[in-house]
Amino acid sequence: MASRTPRLLDEAGLRAYALRILGARAHSAGELRDKLQKRASRASDVDAVVRQLKEYGYLNDEQFAETFAYARRTSDGLGKARVLRDLRQRRVAPSVARKAVDQAFEGIDELSLIEDYLARKYRNVDLSQLLQTPAKLASVYRRLRHAGYSSGSSIRVLKRYASQAEQLDSLEDGLSEDEDS
Repeated sequence: MASRTPRLLDEAGLRAYALRILGARAHSAGELRDKLQKRASRASDVDAVVRQLKEYGYLNDEQFAETFAYARRTSDGLGKARVLRDLRQRRVAPSVARKAVDQAFEGIDELSLIEDYLARKYRNVDLSQLLQTPAKLASVYRRLRHAGYSSGSSIRVLKRYASQAEQLDSLEDGLSEDEDS
């Protein structure tokens, strides 16, 4: 089956397309701009549509970033670094993303977030038993880091369950060198 090229749209068509996209889920201005550029017959139409949607309040990166960061923390139980990375992937300006993440995590204890994350991901598992093997310990640690939790906090929580504290310290030493680069 041959792939179809999308039909190019004029300014009115782009506006309707943008509203349809925004009706499905919120987008950052950068995300929406990328999608519109693929369908625009003229590049100048994209800027006009994005500007108009911002004026009408349909497109607001600050509001998008705040809502996104809060949802990723509360619903998905993710850490700061992951939420920040996800916002940047959604083409939110770094300063806007940082501000939203800082607000979403203000006054939140990362250790309790990690405990909640582990309780949810390992519901029916005795972590003290699971984390006795070095491979499982390293696996859970990597999972916490991928979820956006800091190295130090992840290790502190894992030390509550694992008897091989020296292995966790070596993991932290190795990763702190990676984080510095």
